[in-house]
Amino acid sequence: MLSNIVVVGGSVAGVQALETLRAAGYDGRLTLVGADPELPYNPTPLSKELLTGEMDEDEVRLLPEEDFDDLGVDLQLGTPAQALDLVGRKVEVGSARLPFDGLIIATGSAAVRPRGWFGLEGVHTLRTLEEARRIKQAMSGGRPSVVVVGAGFIGLEIAAAARHHGLEVTVVEAAAVPLQRAVRAELAQPVVRLHRDHAVRVLCGVGVARILGSDRVDKVELTDGTVLDAGLVVVGVGARPATGWLAGSGLALDDGVITDATLRTTAPGVYAVGDAARWPHPGGDSVRVEHWTNAREQGRRAALNLLDPQAAEPYNGVPYVWSDQFGQRFQSAGTAHGEHLHFLSGGPEEETYVALLGDGVKVIGAAGFGGHPRQFTKARRLVNAGTPWPEATGHNQ
Repeated sequence: MLSNIVVVGGSVAGVQALETLRAAGYDGRLTLVGADPELPYNPTPLSKELLTGEMDEDEVRLLPEEDFDDLGVDLQLGTPAQALDLVGRKVEVGSARLPFDGLIIATGSAAVRPRGWFGLEGVHTLRTLEEARRIKQAMSGGRPSVVVVGAGFIGLEIAAAARHHGLEVTVVEAAAVPLQRAVRAELAQPVVRLHRDHAVRVLCGVGVARILGSDRVDKVELTDGTVLDAGLVVVGVGARPATGWLAGSGLALDDGVITDATLRTTAPGVYAVGDAARWPHPGGDSVRVEHWTNAREQGRRAALNLLDPQAAEPYNGVPYVWSDQFGQRFQSAGTAHGEHLHFLSGGPEEETYVALLGDGVKVIGAAGFGGHPRQFTKARRLVNAGTPWPEATGHNQ
C-alpha cells in the first residue's frame, strides 16, 4: 500500500493528479513540490485573457489555498526539485530529501531563451505568472512598440493582446510561414490575414540578429538588416521539458521523460505526465504534447495507474489544442500535418473553415478556425474514432 506520494510540479497535470488521488480514496501523505512560489495556476490564459485584463489573477488559479488544505496536501513551493534518488526513493528539494513510495513527475516545460538576448530590461519570455505580470504592466503603461519573436500560438496570442492595448506590434518568424510546427501552411493563412487585418505586422522568413539598447531594449535588428523600434520584446520560440534535475537519476530521458503507454517511467512507482513526458502514441510514434487537455487527462490517468498498477490502463488520448485571437478560435485535434486534406466547410481563402487531415487510410487530424463549432466537434469525433478516410470524405484521395 502506498503511504507517501510526492508530485513534483505545480502544473495542470500535477494538480489534476493530486485531486484524482484523493478522489480515488488515497489517504496517505501527499506532497506537492513546485519551483514557482505562486499557488498553482492555469498557464493557458497568461497569453490571452490575463494580458488583456479579461481575467484577473484569482481566476487563473487552479485551486484556492483552502482547497489544497482540504485535500491534505503539503505544499512545498518556491524551491525546485534538484535531484532524484531512485535507490533511496527520495526527491532532493533544497536542503531537504523528501521520501516517497510513489512519485508523479509533472514539471512541465521551460521557454527556450536564446543566448545573448536577455541582458536588457524589457525582453521577456512568457511561461510564468510573474512574466505575464511584467508583460501586462509594460503593455498597459506607456506606449511601447512591441516585437514578438516567434509566430506560434503563444506569439500570436501575445500580438493580439498587444493590439488590444492599442500598441504597435511586429511579429518576427524565422520560418517561411507562421504556425509551422502546429499546422499545414494553408491552414495558417486565414490566421495571418486576421492579424494583418488588425494592423499586426507579420514578417516571415527572417530571424533576429541582435537585440539592441543600453540598459533597456530599444531596437531589434533582423538578419536581413531591418531595424525595428522595440520598447518591449517577447520571445516565444519554443519550449524544452523541465527535466534537467533528473540527469543522472537513472530514468530514461529523450526530450522528456520516457514512459510506457500507462505513463510509467523506467522505474517502478514513478510516473511522468504533461509537457515533461514522452509517451507512445497509439499511432505508433513517441510524442511529447504541450497542451492543457493532454496534461489534465494524463494527470488523472497516471494517478489512477499509480494507485493500482495491476489494473493500469494505457493513456490513448488524442491531442487537442485551441487558441483564441481577436475573438476567433483556432482548434486542432490529432495532427494538423496529415498528407491528405479535405475541407468540410470553408477553406484557406475564406475567413473560417473546418478541415480533416488524413494519411490516406484514416482520419488522423482535424482543424477549425472561426465559426462552425458543431462541425468541428463532429470532425473531432472522426479523429477519435480513426474513421476511414473514404467514409469521412466521400473520396479516396
